[in-house]
Amino acid sequence: MKKEDCYFLGKITRKHGLAGNVVLKLDTDQPEFYNKLEGIFIEINGLLVPFFIEKQQWLKDDTKLISFKNSTEAMVEQSVNKNVYLPLSTLPKLTGNSFYYHEVVGYSLRDENDVDYGVVESVNDQTAQHYFVTDLKGKEIVVPIIKDWILEVNRDEKFIKMQLPEGLLDVFTTKAVKDE
Repeated sequence: MKKEDCYFLGKITRKHGLAGNVVLKLDTDQPEFYNKLEGIFIEINGLLVPFFIEKQQWLKDDTKLISFKNSTEAMVEQSVNKNVYLPLSTLPKLTGNSFYYHEVVGYSLRDENDVDYGVVESVNDQTAQHYFVTDLKGKEIVVPIIKDWILEVNRDEKFIKMQLPEGLLDVFTTKAVKDE
């Protein structure tokens, strides 16, 4: 399994007890989707290694206690402080105006009057305010992702229509582009 075919699920944060259990901290708004994990991929030395789950239970809303099938002390040690992934194919399908960030890369971004804001090149979710990064004729445009602004996510024609404030292009065109 290649990393680009997977999504980040969370991280094994520590060992728990002496029976070979580990704690998996999920990075999701919907932990209920992960009530019954059969297996996970753990990134070890740049490779995604499959681990099959024997037992699991919730410790709290976003944290699971898991034990691996045929577990050894070395397997447990190797998994601690490592990122955990699942295949993209396991994601539940979203409809309407809900979307996964990876899903909309390559979509065009438009305002309600069909003014083009470029093609989504990436989504920045590393700051408090998440935002689209688009390329509009060689200029980088940053558009905040605000749920109330999203009017339509068209999966067939691959565009997102948003109700954007007037002057957004002036404010959110990156400074480096403006200086050129």
